[in-house]
Amino acid sequence: MSTSGGAMNAAELRETAEVRERFEAHRRAWGDADAYGRSFTEDADYVTFFGGRLTGREGVVEGHRGLFGGALKGSRLWAEITDLEFLAPDVALLHARGAVLKGKRTRPSRRAMSVQTYVMTRQPAEGADGWLIRAFQNTRHRPRTEALSAALARLAPKGS
Repeated sequence: MSTSGGAMNAAELRETAEVRERFEAHRRAWGDADAYGRSFTEDADYVTFFGGRLTGREGVVEGHRGLFGGALKGSRLWAEITDLEFLAPDVALLHARGAVLKGKRTRPSRRAMSVQTYVMTRQPAEGADGWLIRAFQNTRHRPRTEALSAALARLAPKGS
């Protein structure tokens, strides 16, 4: 079921709201490594925008602890969901745009923008916080590369 169009029943609306709330809690936890890590499953897989990989909740926590105390201290996470689809009743696929904001910025620059993919799973043992991030992948968005790729695709012969 996709939330990008069509009518949803009450259960689908509730699930969508719960996934969105987890996403927002995850965003708000930025800056606190332990709180940030609580958004992830114990066996999470996290790929950074520069290709680094963090494994497990503890890997995510430790991978961010130094950043939040150093280069990213005082920063904020700007993020918005662009698409949300349930692949199964307990699995959600999200695409989002996101960026780290520093100083007085309230919106990211085009150069700072990333495209993100989240796979979230419902964890019954987590109670009200049942939706957790199982996998996260972050890619720095390059508008010029995207435009060039689109132009080249238009030049390709049909059917190739």
